[in-house]
Amino acid sequence: MIRIIGLGPTRDDITVRALRALEESDVVIGYVRYIKQIEDLLEGKEIIKSGMGSELERVEKAIEKHLEGLNVALVSSGDPGVYGMANVFFQIFDKYSGVEFEVIPGVTAVNYAASHLGAPLHDFAVISLSDILTPLSEIRRKIRAAAGTGLVIALYNPLGKRRKKPFREALEILRSELEPETPVGVVRTENGSPQVSIVALGDLNESLVDMSTTIIVGNVTTYTRDGYMITPRGYAVEAPLHELARKFYEENPYGKDSGPDEKCEFYPCHFEGQNCAFCYCPFYPCGEGSTGGYWIRDKGVWSCQDCRWIHTDEAVECVRRGLKRLISEPDDLTERKKELLKLRRECLMASGGNSSK
Repeated sequence: MIRIIGLGPTRDDITVRALRALEESDVVIGYVRYIKQIEDLLEGKEIIKSGMGSELERVEKAIEKHLEGLNVALVSSGDPGVYGMANVFFQIFDKYSGVEFEVIPGVTAVNYAASHLGAPLHDFAVISLSDILTPLSEIRRKIRAAAGTGLVIALYNPLGKRRKKPFREALEILRSELEPETPVGVVRTENGSPQVSIVALGDLNESLVDMSTTIIVGNVTTYTRDGYMITPRGYAVEAPLHELARKFYEENPYGKDSGPDEKCEFYPCHFEGQNCAFCYCPFYPCGEGSTGGYWIRDKGVWSCQDCRWIHTDEAVECVRRGLKRLISEPDDLTERKKELLKLRRECLMASGGNSSK
């Protein structure tokens, strides 16, 4: 049996299943650095290690040893199916008859990075910036497509000592597609320990990254709070409808006329020229900080003070169209909260985050 094993990003992340597979192996084959990470677990086993660039040779050796009747562990960092040895194995395994194998999954770099950043992942794409095997034109196309569809993007292998162009071009594309304040999580592993930082896309630069870094680029809904990076899924926070909000929506089921209400004694409550169509937000409390809202600690109150998005013309028109298909009476604002939050997300994604914070 050949077991293609994911060791995870660090020694502490090896799974029980991977440990058991190593224990049952007669021969362990892998890249020098990955073997060093687990050498104390390999006593009494034949060890075959080689350098970067010898991936095909390692697979061939694993098959050779297996056909001799030995149990073989072919190890990979992270998960073997994500830029790992499973990809190499499946490219050539059908050259041979009678090969028995099993893939043992491992913790991927993107999951490891996300765990140190908070909860940055929703729907996401993982893209390697290494152009050793992949044309740079393909990498550029994938980056642009992912950014253009609102996916959170994880970048592997961002920068080598002599390989800087892919990162520079990816950064240029991301900045053309996303707002400069988009949160970016940077997790660099040094001596087995994570070095974590969160910066705005406009501040991301080469000094923060190397080949041992995983970058997670947020989307328009991603925000930061207390040093954590969060991309919300949209769970509904239940709350009774305030009587003033009820009265407002009885009189204005789809919001007031668009534009500033300069006669209001509180104008401007957010910014000069704001659109006052939704004096009372139909999503309150959204419970999502992507547009600037936040919990007032220990009070259980959601504050909209820093949210400008619902008062922009683009948001007002999008929300108004959606309310016409969702709302027939004020109680629908609480009873159809999940559908309303999907409308909020739809309009937020459509706006691209412009003037949302």
